[in-house]
Amino acid sequence: MSAASTQITLASDLSSRTANDGTRPELRTVSTGLLDIGYEISGPATGRPVILLHGWPDDVRTWDRVLAPLHATGLRTIVPYLRGFGSTRFRNKETFRSGQLSALGRDVLDLADAIGLEHYSVVGHDWGARAAYIASFLAPERITHCAALSVGWGTNNPDQILSLRQVHNYWYHWYIALDRGADLVRNDRLNFTRYIWQIWNPSWSISDEEFAATAASFMNADWAEIVLHSYRVRWGLAASDSAYDDIEHQLAQGSEIRVPTLVIHGGADPCNHLSTSEGKEQFFTSSYRRIVLDGAGHFPQRDAAGPVAEALIAFLSGT
Repeated sequence: MSAASTQITLASDLSSRTANDGTRPELRTVSTGLLDIGYEISGPATGRPVILLHGWPDDVRTWDRVLAPLHATGLRTIVPYLRGFGSTRFRNKETFRSGQLSALGRDVLDLADAIGLEHYSVVGHDWGARAAYIASFLAPERITHCAALSVGWGTNNPDQILSLRQVHNYWYHWYIALDRGADLVRNDRLNFTRYIWQIWNPSWSISDEEFAATAASFMNADWAEIVLHSYRVRWGLAASDSAYDDIEHQLAQGSEIRVPTLVIHGGADPCNHLSTSEGKEQFFTSSYRRIVLDGAGHFPQRDAAGPVAEALIAFLSGT
């Protein structure tokens, strides 16, 4: 299916969605200093909490296939919409619409504070993986486990050396830096993101229905500006938000993560090449493991849900 011919009907299907274990996620909203964060919560009421963080271009539906196994092992899942996605809203129209990764990491900690979590695990994919890493770096005394899908730590520095293969993979970063790329994000976001899904999942045919269930979240009024700022600021092509200067300074001073960490990477990921998550052991002072899922693309929690759930359960069940 070409992007030009894509026809999409947007729909919100939470009313009929379950976690495949008979548990219907409950949609809630909680307020932090900056945001009204929409999140879904499900699983055993007294279960150990785990925050599941989606990436781009994606939303909370990305975790649907792994919820039931996590619940069966006694985990309570909290699945928020990131800033600029779905039902999450900024509380003040004057707030800088920052897509900085440090802002996403801070949002995780603010969410946990707002819903009263003292100790919890974090699992993230793509943007969510970067947020999970940063939150774990900032609050190792509260976060018990960190699992990151499709992203290696230490890949946020704008001065990093990229292989030509990864330069090629980041074509959308460079295009978004242009005015015509910004126009695509703002005015043709559905065809753009549908095309991204298609090329990032080379061995999996994604239905229009599944895409539409997530793409509804891209209609958030702040989505385009968050996306544009996130990819531009990473390469020094946009002004940063001074509200996160302290976090940026901490990250620049040292990047060791003291939380047990698991990395899961699809062996056929066309977005982040496998080499981008290799050789990261030196950044972790607690246990660290990396798993490669042969044949999986950039969304392993969708196209290899069974192995992902199995790996997460084994990891999150450890001490």
